[in-house]
Amino acid sequence: MKTQYYTASSIDGFIATEDDSLEWLFPLGDLNESSYPNFIAEVGALAMGASTYEWMVRNADKVAAETGSCWPYKQPVWVFATRQLPLIESSDVRFVKGDVRAVYKEMCVAAGAKNIWIVGGGDLAGQFYDAGLLDELIIQIGSVTLGRGKQVFPRRVMSPTLRLFSVRQMGVGMVELRYEVGR
Repeated sequence: MKTQYYTASSIDGFIATEDDSLEWLFPLGDLNESSYPNFIAEVGALAMGASTYEWMVRNADKVAAETGSCWPYKQPVWVFATRQLPLIESSDVRFVKGDVRAVYKEMCVAAGAKNIWIVGGGDLAGQFYDAGLLDELIIQIGSVTLGRGKQVFPRRVMSPTLRLFSVRQMGVGMVELRYEVGR
């Protein structure tokens, strides 16, 4: 079992616009031609930030057009939020707040032998990194620049370094980089 931050980023290092939009990502490629189908098959639990969750709620029609469902996850999802959020029908969402370590063991139990996916945002992935709970970063770089927005991984990582172990081109608009987190 691994805890993985799987995300997409612009060339200039942003995962979302200033208003948390992910729409920039949709025209860049077909989800089914990416590593996503194999990746999600190995995921047993998800951690998601409040802004990502809220964007999915507000844009359920766009999510459905891209993924086939307004809530595309069958696995339990822990949403880290300090504010009250609406619950999406037919979803296994658990709202939590505070230190990621407080719910990590529960997520591991739910995931079983499968992986934990840190969906986003970058700061949430950084909190798992800070706690020593992040094993891998999988970052798909899209052929766009956003200029401003939410950083892909707002942490200074100098030592131990991230170890690049895989590079894969996906069509003409994306490349996937896989990093192992050194301990």
